[in-house]
Amino acid sequence: MTERFTEILKQASEPTWTMAVQHRFVSELFAGTISNKVMTSYLVQDHRFLDSFLTLLGAAIASADTFEARLRFGRFAGMVAGEENTYFLRAFEALSVTDEDRAATPDGEPTKGFQSIMREAAATRSYAAVLSVLNVVEGLYYDWASRAPKALPENFVHAEWITLHDNPEFQAFVAFLRAELDRIGPAAPEISRDFFLRTVSLELDFFNAAYEVGKEPSRV
Repeated sequence: MTERFTEILKQASEPTWTMAVQHRFVSELFAGTISNKVMTSYLVQDHRFLDSFLTLLGAAIASADTFEARLRFGRFAGMVAGEENTYFLRAFEALSVTDEDRAATPDGEPTKGFQSIMREAAATRSYAAVLSVLNVVEGLYYDWASRAPKALPENFVHAEWITLHDNPEFQAFVAFLRAELDRIGPAAPEISRDFFLRTVSLELDFFNAAYEVGKEPSRV
């Protein structure tokens, strides 16, 4: 049996993929012990590239080669712009993060990296490039969220971040993304591998960066 193209890409990304999925952030999120400072840093930065992510989804709609795929991406973009964005706003309120606080927080380097790679993939007009980024930013999140214990944290800020990435609709969307890249990717292996591996590295960097808040900058 021929190995799936997406599985080949995932294996090529190891051990970085597993390091992200098993990150301290994920473990503390599951346990509900993650500090408000770390969670705030993470969510403020994650919300920063929502605009670039919607641009990427727009590119997926434009570059997809079937009407059915465009419908799937359109529905998912609506969820991101609605339900997911609303979660961010509710979480910021619960964490006492004001609009002024968010505006005063600079973009972290991984955030800049995500903004850049999403817009870069969109600009290629390559369905394979777009799918490669999406398979990481959604597939890796489903991978860690699907490992959550049945007893979720009491704090909705923690629990809903898990359930947003572990529910039947999201699971079906991730399966769709994999099937699309399995179908399209083998004809564009180099661009697929490049965008996939760079995005996996950014995911690990992003988790690490959430714990860098308040640390003194290193001096050479």
